[in-house]
Amino acid sequence: MTMLRERIGGVLREVRMRQGRTLRQVSNEAQVSLGYISEIERGQKEPSSELLAAICSALDVPLSVILLEVSARLAADERAEAVVSIESVTDVTITQPTNVVAAA
Repeated sequence: MTMLRERIGGVLREVRMRQGRTLRQVSNEAQVSLGYISEIERGQKEPSSELLAAICSALDVPLSVILLEVSARLAADERAEAVVSIESVTDVTITQPTNVVAAA
């Protein structure tokens, strides 16, 4: 199961890297320690809503955009996990009941 913090961190890292910005730059603008942002990006720490808003502001990306992307990725993960779960069931036999009594 994919952890929410891993998806949040991955999306934040991708946005930062697409912008060509360093952790230090985002850290200074968000007023959050470089080490803590690094842990968030690696999925080791889950940011509070206030901290996430500060990072989004530093990246100049609306929080809603980050959350929508995280949500889409989680949904894709869940679909993939469901397919794997269904495919792992190999020995299923479906039988009809033998003594069915009709209700009056």
